[in-house]
Amino acid sequence: MSLSDPIADMLTRIRNAIHGHRTTVNIRATSACDGVAAVLKQEGYIDDYARVDDGTKQGSIRVYLRYGPAGEDVIQEIQRVSKPGRRVYSGVDELPRPLDGMGICIVSTSKGVFSDRQCREQKIGGEVLCTVC
Repeated sequence: MSLSDPIADMLTRIRNAIHGHRTTVNIRATSACDGVAAVLKQEGYIDDYARVDDGTKQGSIRVYLRYGPAGEDVIQEIQRVSKPGRRVYSGVDELPRPLDGMGICIVSTSKGVFSDRQCREQKIGGEVLCTVC
């Protein structure tokens, strides 16, 4: 099975796992998905992630989802912004601020995948992959 948009697949799997109150979800391993998972962990939206060998050449990433003390979802909304048919690029000054800074925007730059806050600190823009609230 060939996926034309592995990031959209990753976000959909996370969204579905959260709706089912699962603790883990497996995602096809790509470098972009690895970067998105790293940013989600760094910003506190997931507990952890790890590469696992699932018997395929590519492998997969196991994401450990985070929930609040009363079982509430930490990730309320996760949406793809830039798509294969419509790429969305932003300079450092035009980066979106989801929920007026309460959410994050994940950006793919020439230096790697970063959150919007890290992009502002480093003064770099790039392709806006998704927003997380």
